[in-house]
Amino acid sequence: MLRAVLLFPLLCLALLCAPFSARAAMEIQVIGGAANKIAVAMVPFQAASGQPAPALSQIAGDDLERSGRFRRVGLEGAPQPVAPAQVDYSVWRGKGADALVIGQVAALPGGRFEVRFYLLDVIKHTQLAGYSYNISAGQWRATAHQIADIIYERLTGTRGAFSSRIAYVQKQGKRYELKVADADGQNPRTVVRSGESVISPRFSPDGSRLVYVSFEDRKPVVYVQSLKDGSRRKVAAFKGSNSAPAWAPDGRRLAVVLTRDAASQIYLINADGSGLARLTRGGNLDTEPVFSPDGKTLYFTSDRGGSAQIYQMAVSGGEPRRVSFSGSYNVSPAVSPDGKSLAYINRDEGRFRVVLHDLATGQIRVLTDTARDESPSFAPNGQAVLYATVLGGRGILGTVSLDGQTRARLSESGVDAREPAWGP
Repeated sequence: MLRAVLLFPLLCLALLCAPFSARAAMEIQVIGGAANKIAVAMVPFQAASGQPAPALSQIAGDDLERSGRFRRVGLEGAPQPVAPAQVDYSVWRGKGADALVIGQVAALPGGRFEVRFYLLDVIKHTQLAGYSYNISAGQWRATAHQIADIIYERLTGTRGAFSSRIAYVQKQGKRYELKVADADGQNPRTVVRSGESVISPRFSPDGSRLVYVSFEDRKPVVYVQSLKDGSRRKVAAFKGSNSAPAWAPDGRRLAVVLTRDAASQIYLINADGSGLARLTRGGNLDTEPVFSPDGKTLYFTSDRGGSAQIYQMAVSGGEPRRVSFSGSYNVSPAVSPDGKSLAYINRDEGRFRVVLHDLATGQIRVLTDTARDESPSFAPNGQAVLYATVLGGRGILGTVSLDGQTRARLSESGVDAREPAWGP
């Protein structure tokens, strides 16, 4: 059976559109690491009284370390400059640093803070970036993520993704919550609360809406919900099952899986629920569609060849073409932002793991070392994959670098986390 069929319990939604609320934050454990990391010395910013915790430099440093591209240089015995003019580059080069981050935080009236930070090239003795922010306490973590994004881009040439968000479904006891959190799993906000299950959340391309599936009407129904005001629209509530929604890159259309006319087939529908058009046909099961970045192609899971595999099809129609050939079971495709790679779940000797598939060469790389992975989703900069797995009897979220060398586990005590999606 395909994943879309297996994961749909006949459950109903108990409470929707509750005000956003935060719970205990997730803990982060980084496992492994890539070779040739950029060595960054993160000097704690000169602190202001009453500033939030953790420190900005700690949050930004954690972001960088979690990416697998950086390692933090020890600060023992070193001075702690707050401005470029105070930096002795020879000291930091002697510690093996390639780059240095310094800054300061000053308290302002009304509970606000002025933040200044500088990124310095230790080898070339030059300043790479310098920024000033006037922020509230509520903007503390967002500012730290912005700082990490700037550092990441200036030192790697690729934009950072630390200011992006993730969505996931959390289970604690008999309660389910659809959450939206920062990319590091911190600062979670509840979008939907339920005594039952919510599944398949996906961000709209602009990040302003979520599409997901609920069983509010005693069957799977697709909803689109605003993250600004909590309002929602029933988009697909046809007879039979309505499931596996995916946004088109323009945010105007969705691909959905319906059983209204036959077995699970893929349809296109406008985001307001109008303009339904069938795309795939046959008695086979087609599910888990996802658009290519240019919106011209759909990748999806199908058993049309006798086992669950990944197929490609033009949005304008035509014959599907099989893409995955490694093993007898490949499901849940996700397309990289540049359209060059797929991440999906491969079964090998009873283990379900995330793999990376180069579409040009057909080469496959196993990214994870766990056995019950699901729901891969690319970071918006394409440099990591978010997924869910099971460890110690409960679901956790994880990220993995594209070389598979750095894995970060996001966990919260006593809860299950599943169905993750990485958004803008």
